[in-house]
Amino acid sequence: MKKILVVFMLLVFSAIACEKKSPPPEGKSENRSIPRVVVEREKVEKEQPLPPEVKIKLKKDGKDNYSWELAGSDVDQILKVNEKLRKQLGGEKPR
Repeated sequence: MKKILVVFMLLVFSAIACEKKSPPPEGKSENRSIPRVVVEREKVEKEQPLPPEVKIKLKKDGKDNYSWELAGSDVDQILKVNEKLRKQLGGEKPR
């Protein structure tokens, strides 16, 4: 009885082992399409440097008039900001 059981188990294991598909031979090339990977480099845009910073201290008096103090490292930029504030707020007249 034990011999029959052992023979039966061997048959089951061999049947399971034979069912597995064997790996394709390495020498043969099948018509599988190999996915191609295309690597695109991002274009690094050189950003323009930020204009020099101008700090503005805005003041308003009781008569709805504005005045301001400007501070910064670039004189040309300070003058541009001053002109812009004069046009928009109608502030101090140039001296």
